[in-house]
Amino acid sequence: MLADLLDLVLPRLCAGCLAPGRTLCDRCCALLSGPRPHRPDPCPPGLPPLVAAASYAGPVRAALLAHKEDGRLGLARPLGRALAGAVVALGVLDDVSAEAVLVPVPSAPEAVRHRGQDHARRLAAAAAREAGLRSRSLLVQARRTADQSGLDAGQRADNLRGALRARHRLDGLPVVLVDDVVTTGATLAEAARALRTAGADVRGAAVVAATLRMVRPQVGTPAPPERALPLSRRAGAG
Repeated sequence: MLADLLDLVLPRLCAGCLAPGRTLCDRCCALLSGPRPHRPDPCPPGLPPLVAAASYAGPVRAALLAHKEDGRLGLARPLGRALAGAVVALGVLDDVSAEAVLVPVPSAPEAVRHRGQDHARRLAAAAAREAGLRSRSLLVQARRTADQSGLDAGQRADNLRGALRARHRLDGLPVVLVDDVVTTGATLAEAARALRTAGADVRGAAVVAATLRMVRPQVGTPAPPERALPLSRRAGAG
């Protein structure tokens, strides 16, 4: 609320495209309004059905980084609205909507201290308000992990295996995992494993944005310019 009021009083630039005005302009908000099913390729074992509100590129990427790294907390509302749209688009909550809980993927404690905020919890709370659900931080780190930057899909899966655990038993609790960005899906798969181990009913996962797959040349062939592929439209594939 305070961040929204400041946007009205102080001149701001759109976090997505740098146009003068509100925290996120209408054009950039529109980029967040097309949720669709997504599967990373390769898809890690145990990844639940997944919906992304947008592709992690251009203004969407800029807005997510501004919220996460630059502390532009007013972005939680439009980004949370996009995340709520992805949750609803899963289509798995109709029979359990009164009980379902949104569970954010936990950030490393040192990252939270460095940023001065827990961006994942903030987005989960904003999405829950938009969707009329609850959000609860039910996962914690079980051990330290290496920096994921530069790791491929298999290395990320190895790095994260057994890295999360539930705070307590969750027998039969219907949950939806939520996060800001999905890349290989390894983090969401590990979070789903930890929740299932505690007895939760993992209905799916939703993210604000999914990274674009890049075309890689075959060995021995000239390398063409890389181009982004669209998000997969195959629900439940893999």
